[in-house]
Amino acid sequence: MFDYKQPYVLNPSAPADSLEAKRPAFDNGTTVLDPSRYYSREFMEKEWRHLWPRVWLLAGVTSDVPEEGDYTVFDIGAESVITVRQANGSLKSFFNVCPHRGNPIALNERGSVSKFTCAFHAWSFCLDGKLECITDEQTFHPDLVRHRPGLSEVRTDTIGGLIFVNLDGKAPPLADWIGLPKGYIENYEIDKMHVVRHVRTEWRANWKTGLDAFIETYHLAFIHPQTQTVMEDFSQYDLYPNGFQRMIVPLCVKSHRVADQTTVDAGLQFMMQDAGMKPDEFNGTASEVRPAVQRSKRERAKRLGLKHYEKFTDGQLTDSWATGFFPNTQIGMHPEGVFIMRFIPHPTNPELYFYDNMTLFRNVDDPTYFVPAWMGLPKDTDVSGRTRPNIERFAAGVRADLGEVLDQDVDLVEAVQRGVRSRGFRGPLWSEQEMRLRHVHSEIDRYINGEK
Repeated sequence: MFDYKQPYVLNPSAPADSLEAKRPAFDNGTTVLDPSRYYSREFMEKEWRHLWPRVWLLAGVTSDVPEEGDYTVFDIGAESVITVRQANGSLKSFFNVCPHRGNPIALNERGSVSKFTCAFHAWSFCLDGKLECITDEQTFHPDLVRHRPGLSEVRTDTIGGLIFVNLDGKAPPLADWIGLPKGYIENYEIDKMHVVRHVRTEWRANWKTGLDAFIETYHLAFIHPQTQTVMEDFSQYDLYPNGFQRMIVPLCVKSHRVADQTTVDAGLQFMMQDAGMKPDEFNGTASEVRPAVQRSKRERAKRLGLKHYEKFTDGQLTDSWATGFFPNTQIGMHPEGVFIMRFIPHPTNPELYFYDNMTLFRNVDDPTYFVPAWMGLPKDTDVSGRTRPNIERFAAGVRADLGEVLDQDVDLVEAVQRGVRSRGFRGPLWSEQEMRLRHVHSEIDRYINGEK
């Protein structure tokens, strides 16, 4: 079982150097935080000054910019950033603003160009940000343009197919800042996956209220009771330096709260189908499904020549390694695909945020190989990777087709946001099942208080 002195460990026999091993505890204290952090404009403004410019932010994925001139745009607050593939294969990022009058250079969320041209007065810039041409330059006083005003560069770096940017340019090197062990992200080969769906919905809550709901499984049995026959809601929680964290959520098992631990019901049969198995030919019990799925996935990977499966523990083949990238991203990690969630603050309203999620899939020409069904892809989704879908955008109050579980989360998060304003709520009382929340908020406060 799970108590505050003996946290849940999924695999007690995992070697200490295994990525699956339980991490040593962090002492983040037991302080009850002021709930105004979830709705105060003052706290929001402190975040804009002290947090967002100083951290590395997930700006996109490398598969979106495969060729020279391919670019993608990332917006956060008042800032917009272009990341573009260079002739030598590297990536450069720039503030999406023309130095002449401040007009955005890129007007689309992504595209491919040989140069950037401002739509306002047709100033043009090379892919490396250097000024190429000023329209009617002879009409400018030479002192104004002698410095050859190019696009302002934004610090950028990548790891394992993920693109990060740092707005003030003062963060430690990305490899030092990411608190995860070497190989943790790279083993999934996200650079070989493609975005097959991208949805951005506006939720009536603070971004931290949203994030909090997604980085614990304490609520599963009560908000998502339909998950009880396919996943355990006791998860292994692990904390890493610099606010990074994860939870390993056991899938293809029943929750310990379910009395019948023997019958292989419809949920587990569905999980077996997901792994290319034939449930009607399975003669085992519910407790035998998880190892059977793991064996099936290994056999399928070997048949398909997917060598990266050799890097994974058995648990990684079934379970969700929901990994938190400080401050505002969680990625559900699977060998077949990943589910990226970004909790993007609203530029001006502390009680709105954008839930931005990208589903990436490594397409294989085999009908039994598909992105995990829990990711909720609509049935008609093109998973070939040949065409990058546009972002599906939904305003607050408009339901997107996110699936039953996420629809339940929308209702939950917006209700919690109303509750944190109550005089009867004096601050969150986090258990050890919510240690990831305390870890993230403690790191946020280090930035806010000038300790980082």
